[in-house]
Amino acid sequence: MATKQQASPKPTREPKADPPINLAQLQGVKVRVSMELGRTEKTLYELLDIGEQSLIELDKRAGEPIDLFLNGQLFARGEVVTVGENFGVRVTEILGREPEAK
Repeated sequence: MATKQQASPKPTREPKADPPINLAQLQGVKVRVSMELGRTEKTLYELLDIGEQSLIELDKRAGEPIDLFLNGQLFARGEVVTVGENFGVRVTEILGREPEAK
């Protein structure tokens, strides 16, 4: 009579851990930071009529947060401030990343 042998369990592999990130290696990488006050759409006819002292109304109200982008990706919101004679942006909200779909 033939005896049944139990199949040996398959060896399980431990998932490889991601290598630690050395942030010191990335500190010199340049990233484009840009801010968007608002947007609008104009017809070509309307654009041809723009001159000095023209007013272009945007889709955001005064005091609303502006969008901050890193390399074209929205990452935060903030408010426009003055720093001496220059404009600046005070970051008021860092946007979280959406969980990756599996």
